[in-house]
Amino acid sequence: MARRNQRTYCLNRPDFMAAAIEQAQYAAARGEVPIGAVIAGNGSILSAAGNRTRELSDPTAHAEILAIRDACRQLGTERLTGYDLYVTLEPCAMCAGAISFARLRRLYFGAEDDKGGAVVNGTRFFSSPICHHAPEVYSGLRELETARMLKSFFKDRR
Repeated sequence: MARRNQRTYCLNRPDFMAAAIEQAQYAAARGEVPIGAVIAGNGSILSAAGNRTRELSDPTAHAEILAIRDACRQLGTERLTGYDLYVTLEPCAMCAGAISFARLRRLYFGAEDDKGGAVVNGTRFFSSPICHHAPEVYSGLRELETARMLKSFFKDRR
């Protein structure tokens, strides 16, 4: 039943995960780990980004962080209350912290990351007593596609 509700939601609303996947593809084309993120609200995209850690020589230039920074800059605020984040891979601890501090309403992600994820794996940041705000979390959106993209990227580099 949950799957039917998830599909209905996707059919009635823009496919923001498709936009996040597109950002991940752009990141891969730049030689970055293919992770993309989109911040959406009111039925439209506010910001979108892909990983740029190598390009910017910045270990904090994860897709989620870049999308949050851009959205906050556009709105002129440090809070993104009422906005949702779509990302192709389960966020790490750094990104989970930024999501919490930005007060994002919902987090949707594709593939789980059993090595570096901090939402449903690892530290499970949003369940931690140090977490100030926990968004609603929805995992597994286009999971097979996002996981396949990451596996292919790393396979090609071995």
